Amino acid sequence: MSSQPTDLKNEIRAKYGQRALNVIDSSPASGCCCGGKGSDCDPISVNLYDPAEQSQIPEKAFLASLGCGNPTAVAELQPGEVVLDLGSGGGIDVLLSARKVGSTGKAYGLDMTEEMLELARENQRKAGLSNVEFLKGEIEDIPLPDDSVDVIVSNCVINLSADKRQVFKEAFRVLKPGGRFTVSDIVVRGEMPEVVRRNVELWIGCVAGALEEAEYRAGLEGAGFEEVSLEPTRIHGMENAKELLAEKGLDIDEIASDIDGRFMSATVRAKKPVTR
Repeated sequence: MSSQPTDLKNEIRAKYGQRALNVIDSSPASGCCCGGKGSDCDPISVNLYDPAEQSQIPEKAFLASLGCGNPTAVAELQPGEVVLDLGSGGGIDVLLSARKVGSTGKAYGLDMTEEMLELARENQRKAGLSNVEFLKGEIEDIPLPDDSVDVIVSNCVINLSADKRQVFKEAFRVLKPGGRFTVSDIVVRGEMPEVVRRNVELWIGCVAGALEEAEYRAGLEGAGFEEVSLEPTRIHGMENAKELLAEKGLDIDEIASDIDGRFMSATVRAKKPVTR
């Protein structure tokens, strides 16, 4: 793990900025997006959204996605609610949320990458949605007032933060009393090999920054959340792990037994108490 969070953020910004530029130029990065199929697809991101959802959203919103779940499908969004997507990328979950909350609600997307924001705003224009606003900023310092959001969603982004405790603290701050935290993330079962955590490229790829189950729960509860739950949605076995780690300069055979089945995509839920 990098000892310089600023350097890590710059690496993340560069990677996701390039992803956005590739999509803007209609030349998606290697692999495929969350709705794709085939042998080249990232096993974490493949087939996350159904065709009905894909038909509602511009194609480039899907091509830009590097998610590990579909948080809007399980967030139980209601008309009139205010939703915030942490690390909104090309806007896929923001646009889906905006349709669910309707004209009386609002969906915010927060991203630190200018290229992704440009792509997201273009996707918003194509979708014809007016109840959407994309904000530039970092998930450790959310540019919204206290108690202003009904629901927070996120899709495989909290892993990328070097200060997850601050992310949870900020999420708690901006949620209204009784507000809901429903995110998709990669979670580790048991201890992860240090060699994986040290690899910054893996962190950027949404793996090495993953919290262990108990750490995730403790982090949310420490920020003040209650009713914390983690529900596995996909367990990533050795074959998937090999695909993820093979080109990272690691000896897969040496660490195989330590990583098999340790990574899972999960839906993480929590609630801000109605009274403090």
